Amino acid sequence: MGGKITYFFLATVLVLVFGVVAMEGVLLLLTGEPAAMGMGAVAFLLPFIGGWFLWHNTSFARNAHRLARELEAEGGLPAEESARTHGGRIDRDAADETFAKRRAETEDSPDDWRCWFRLAVAYHDARDTPRARKAMQRAIALHDRPAVSSP
Repeated sequence: MGGKITYFFLATVLVLVFGVVAMEGVLLLLTGEPAAMGMGAVAFLLPFIGGWFLWHNTSFARNAHRLARELEAEGGLPAEESARTHGGRIDRDAADETFAKRRAETEDSPDDWRCWFRLAVAYHDARDTPRARKAMQRAIALHDRPAVSSP
């Protein structure tokens, strides 16, 4: 719960900063100076780009948590399989073993969002965040895909 509160707080601060930057952009646009107007246009557009990224990341996190809740209700969440170091981090060798198992499982069932979810967790445990994110995006896409009925 603390993570959600922190995320909400930081997102709120970020939205407030976006508002200040947009207002400064408008003020620069109103100066009439060509250079200031150019900076004002960029400053006015930056909050929209930042807002899109914030919305995109928030949607991703919300969808990933939705899948985690559903998988937990089914009893399919991956158990804590990897050993941990004394500092509490997941042991790299154990994470690699788990990853190999999850990758094989996903290769056997490439259309199962549950396998992709567990693969994303294995990527995360192996400290490969970009691939973990892509695997989770694939799981979300497979989960949200309309079911194809057989004739």
